[in-house]
Order: sequence, then C-alpha cells, then structure tokens
Amino acid sequence: MPFTIIRNDITKMKVDAIVNAANTELQMGGGVCGAIFKAAGAAELQAACNKLAPIQTGEAVITPGFNLSSKYIIHTAGPIYRDGSRGEEKLLRSCYLNSLKLALENNCKSIAFPLISSGIYGYPKAEALRIAAAAIQDFLVDHDMDIFLVVFDKKAFVVSEKLLGDVEAFIDEIYVEDYEDSSPLQEITVYEADAVPAGGIDKLVGNLDESFSQTLLRLIKARGMTEVEVYKRANIDRKLFSKIRSSKNYMPSKRTAIAFALALELTLDETNDLLSRAGYTLSHSQMFDVIIMYFIVNGKYNIFEINEILFKYDQPLLGGMIAKDFIKLP
Repeated sequence: MPFTIIRNDITKMKVDAIVNAANTELQMGGGVCGAIFKAAGAAELQAACNKLAPIQTGEAVITPGFNLSSKYIIHTAGPIYRDGSRGEEKLLRSCYLNSLKLALENNCKSIAFPLISSGIYGYPKAEALRIAAAAIQDFLVDHDMDIFLVVFDKKAFVVSEKLLGDVEAFIDEIYVEDYEDSSPLQEITVYEADAVPAGGIDKLVGNLDESFSQTLLRLIKARGMTEVEVYKRANIDRKLFSKIRSSKNYMPSKRTAIAFALALELTLDETNDLLSRAGYTLSHSQMFDVIIMYFIVNGKYNIFEINEILFKYDQPLLGGMIAKDFIKLP
C-alpha cells in the first residue's frame, strides 16, 4: 500500500531502500544512524559514504545496503531545529522529496523512512510528522511507491494534542465496550435526508442489489472524481483497485471499504450503506470504528491524518500493508 506508519526497527525492514538520518559528513553517528551502520557493516558503509561526503542539509545520496535486507541506503541530512524561522521546514521537506526522487531514479518500489530530525536535532515531533506526511502525500499524487514511516519507540510518536483531545472526547461520549450485539451487521443503516440518491425512493430501491464494486464505481462517477484520484486518496494500491473494478463480486476488507468511503467524503449514512455492500457496518463497540466515526462526523477525510490517530491507539491502519511482509523475520 502507498503510505503506512509502522513501529519497528528500520534495519529489519524488507524494502528496496531505507533512509538514514545522516549528518552532513556522512560519518557513523548514534541513534538510527549508528544502528544502520552496524547492521549494514560499519567499515564497508563508511567507505562508501566517504566517497560521497560532504552533503548539504536537505540533500540525499545513495549507497548499497550491504548486509541489510534492503538493496539501498539513502542518506539525507536533516536540519537542526532552532526556532522554526530559519528555513527548517523547507529543508526537512527537501530531505523526504530528495530521498524519494533518488529512490525513483533507482527503480525502488518500496522505501522506509525514520522520522528525520526528530531526535538529537530537536525538531518538534508533531511538526516533524506533519512535514513528513505532507511531503510523502505530495509525492504520491504523481507516483506509485510503497512508503513506510518507521517509528522505533512509540513514545517518540506525537500527534496534534488538540486533535488527540477531540478524538478522546468523542470516544468517551459514544464508545461502548460491552455492546449487546457484536454481530457484523448489528446496526441498521438510516439515511439522512441529504443522503438519499437523486431520483428519490425509486432510485434508492433500484440500487439495493448493487455489489460493493458497482456501488463504488457509481459513487466515483456521481462525485465527479477520477478513479486514480479516489484510490490514491484512499491510500489503496492500484492493483487492488483494479481487482475491485474488474470483479463485480469482489469483497474487500472492512478497512479497504472504509478507505474508499473516506476518499469519496461520504456521510456516516452513506458510509454504512457502502460498507453494507461488503457485509460490514460501523459499530459503537469497536474502538477502530468509533475513531472513523469521529472523522466522518466532523468532516475530516484525510486518510493520513486518520492513520496517525489509529496508530496512536494501536489500531490497524487504513490502506496499511501487513507488517510481516516488510520485516526481516528471524
């Protein structure tokens, strides 16, 4: 899938390239940089880096991965944070975009980033995350690549305190841990007035037998959106979308169905209708579902922002690949 957040050791990621948060001299350092050097083979990697050093802040260079599972290591020098008024954001954004450009030039299909500059360089973690996510999203508009943001220590992952507080308040208000009926279709879809399709009840009844695929394609057309725009906004891989499109009876996972609902900016009722085509609904007894409800009810449809909150609550991500597929297992 295009962009996902994962908690793991970046040196164990099974991707084409991992990114090293380097210093401008490309010398072995501490933290993530030191871990990468040790795992790759410090002597060999340092020799390769010496041929490319020094680099400027925001620039990126590439070396072999040596003993790592990844074919390449892309080294980028993040900015030292001072007060945010000295071009730090532009430089940090350049780290991500220049690294992605190098990955693209070297035919990489997948890449894993640490949260650059958020350690000893002092960049506020919530702000560093915002810049990383924005740069990656912009890149994915025009390119296809599996991109991972790897967080080794969950305590180092910080999202907007206001957003987190709003979500917590919403959860406290409607989350029910012991719901009487936990069956997949426990809630009945009720249409709001503005959710009834144009054409009234006849049009609604005519759509009752639509499959998930048929409903999805109809909604894309009704929204005046392109298919590419929708699957990219849903953080869904093109190949998966093709399967859904070509098979009338394809049954997606619940997370995939929700991702499309968010990409189409559906209301809560419209979302439940789309989910019902695949045998699902949103439930007050599921933490994941309640978080999704918060964003839909408040008209917030950015999948990447939603994934940050899901990650914070240890919930599965939207459009996220299975972690084991990208981790070097023992």
